[in-house]
Amino acid sequence: MMESTVNNGTVLIVDDTPGNLALLSDTLSEAHYRVLVAIDGSAALEQIQYIKPDIILLDVMMPGIDGFETCNRLKADPATAAIPVLFMTGLSELDDLLRGFGEGALDYIVKPIRPAEVLARIEVHLSQTRNLRRAEQLLSSGEFAAMTVDGTGRIVWMTPTAEAWLADFNVQQRLQIACGVMDFLPGKLLTRFQAWRQRLDQANAESGEECLAPGFIASICACEHPDEYMLLLQRDGNNAEWDLQALRGKLKLTFREAEILMWIARGKTNKEIGIILNTSPRTVNKHLEHIFEKLGVSTRAAAVAMVLERG
Repeated sequence: MMESTVNNGTVLIVDDTPGNLALLSDTLSEAHYRVLVAIDGSAALEQIQYIKPDIILLDVMMPGIDGFETCNRLKADPATAAIPVLFMTGLSELDDLLRGFGEGALDYIVKPIRPAEVLARIEVHLSQTRNLRRAEQLLSSGEFAAMTVDGTGRIVWMTPTAEAWLADFNVQQRLQIACGVMDFLPGKLLTRFQAWRQRLDQANAESGEECLAPGFIASICACEHPDEYMLLLQRDGNNAEWDLQALRGKLKLTFREAEILMWIARGKTNKEIGIILNTSPRTVNKHLEHIFEKLGVSTRAAAVAMVLERG
């Protein structure tokens, strides 16, 4: 009979009790999970350097590095911080439960182990984690420029496209940000955000759109989380005036390269530019390579920033 090739994910079990390891390993293997085992925290941390599991079942009480310290080290390392951790423990005291969540655990499994409960909890947390990673991948690889800030204008989170938008905006505003680090909204954007918040408090406004400079628009709205706000950042191509002939002379580009650079600055993808210029995305990409080479840059944002800097 052909062996099943179904793989529901990889689970690392960290426990120093042979009986628990055997029970969990058999249960998970029968449910088509790939199973890794470690008998203490040190062995788990070493093993994860070579194979990263999708989820970790971590015993609390172990010799050497206990479960709390193991979880703390996992969450302190960016390479493993996103791996969900479920503690396994016979402890029932409130302080121990709170400490586990404080170290970054998502859930608890109370011993004695019940296989059906373990499978149910793993399935729920893996499903949630995978959905979150899909959303993060979509935001990171897409052209969606968004960020969240707190009430003071401190940046809490933003997409890579929003980071590029801010870099271009700073160049346009002649702002110098040390080492590319931005903890707060810069200059005019912060001022407009603070003014919008005042209007929100006074008139209970729900959203607002601000034209910050030629070619730069920010839409602001309140998030469900208290004292957190969402900014959607856009390019306004209608207000951005480009002299393509002058651009050719300043940057030694062909007319087609200047056109492509203009549409990149307006937030268009290679596919969209291909449709506009009646050519293929692959041809657009070849032109981009030539643009990068001529300008001595390696990214779309850097190319646009150079154009803005040179007027």
